[in-house]
Formats: sequence, C-alpha cells, structure tokens
Amino acid sequence: MNINDNPITNRATVADLLTHNWWLLALRGLAAIAFGIVAFIWPGITLLTLVFLFGAFAVLNGVLAFIAASRAPKGYPRFGSLILEGIFSLAVGVIAFTVPGITTLTLLILIASWAIVSGIFEIIAAIRLRRIIQREWLLVLAGLASIAFGVIVILQPAVGVLALVWWIGAFTFAFGLLLVALAFRLRRWRAASPGTATA
Repeated sequence: MNINDNPITNRATVADLLTHNWWLLALRGLAAIAFGIVAFIWPGITLLTLVFLFGAFAVLNGVLAFIAASRAPKGYPRFGSLILEGIFSLAVGVIAFTVPGITTLTLLILIASWAIVSGIFEIIAAIRLRRIIQREWLLVLAGLASIAFGVIVILQPAVGVLALVWWIGAFTFAFGLLLVALAFRLRRWRAASPGTATA
C-alpha cells in the first residue's frame, strides 16, 4: 500500500510535520500577537500604514507556512493545505503592497477574504490531526475565530478606519495566542512521543 493511501499514515504525517515544526507555528502566533499589539497601541494609524502592516503580516504568515510545508520529514508528502495557505497569504500581502491607493472597503474585503480562507485551512489541518494529537480543538477554535472575523467584517462594510484597527488588533491578538498555545502543546506531545519523525 502506498503511504498516501493509508489514512492512519496520512494522519501521522500531519502530526509529524506539525510537531516537528512546532516553533514555526509559534512564530506565526507571535507575529499575529505583535500585529495586534501594534494596532492597539497605535490608535491614530493611517489607512496606508494599516495596509502596509497587514501586507507585511500576510507575507510573513505565507513564508512561514511555506517553510513548514517544505520541512516535511523525509519520505513523507508535503502538507498541501499549508502550501495553499502560504500561496494565498503571500498573494494577499503582495496585493496590499502593490495597491497603494486601496480604499477602506477594498481593504476590508482583502482582510476578510484572508481571514476566511486561512480559517478554512486551519480547520482542515485540525481535522487531519484528530485521533493523533489531543487538544487539536485549539486549531479548530483558531480557524472558527478567523472565519467568524472575516464574516463580521464583510457584514459591516461601513466600519471606519479606527474601528477596523481595533477589530483587527483584537482578532490577530486572540488568533496569535491560540496558535502559540497549540505550538507548545505540539512541542510537549513531540517530547512525549519518541516515535515522531525527525528531519
């Protein structure tokens, strides 16, 4: 049987990939927390600065997702959902940087789209982790929070820049905390499971 045809092996592959690269998940969480803190302590931020900050965050998130996907243990397939998330996040970041005249509405749609798509990928990863790692509900919660944030932003198109900054700050801070908490749970799981793959 091919390794890709075995559902148990596939779940183990995801577990090995995420536990081996727990620190990359932690970095993604810390980047989100940092973005949230900046949004909170800089209430007078301009729309242009917000666009650049979000673009930088999206690009960093995409790069870290690519790195995590590329570091799959030898003999295991790459984690496709991480690659797709990385591509989408990078694309959103590039758009933010290359469209300097972006309007508040366009920025709302961009951020909402990123949040919804990222949330879907987080939930996909959590589903593939079930029965292998306990507490994968943290990843589900992060994904649901991301999707909920995106939907709320879409339903409130008339929000002002200041309200948008506070919304983004609150979401990214909470999202980052969930990712960091999950990263350290993965680290503990890896330490307690000597059979996990190494690079």
